[in-house]
Amino acid sequence: MSDLSVRDELRAFVNERDWAQFHTPENLAKSISIEAAELLEHFQWDASASESEQELIEELADVLTYAYLLADRLGVDPEQIMLEKLEKTKSKYPTERSRGRSTKYDRL
Repeated sequence: MSDLSVRDELRAFVNERDWAQFHTPENLAKSISIEAAELLEHFQWDASASESEQELIEELADVLTYAYLLADRLGVDPEQIMLEKLEKTKSKYPTERSRGRSTKYDRL
């Protein structure tokens, strides 16, 4: 891979194909959901099914690709918004009350 960032590589890929016209926030959000469903499909009937790790990785890459494209379309840095959200989540789930528990924050 070149020295370009993931965002730069995705922009170039989209621009070379003139696909930006189709990348509305709505369409990208739909694509995230569709790709996430394809990822989940690997576990549909038997979570212990022997799935190819490579297939799972490729489906995850599709989800992340559309998420990055949506972030770019919205003009936000994916890593920055994840860190900001993590700070909010940390306050909702303080370690002393949530460690080892999957309880929703409003029931801790």
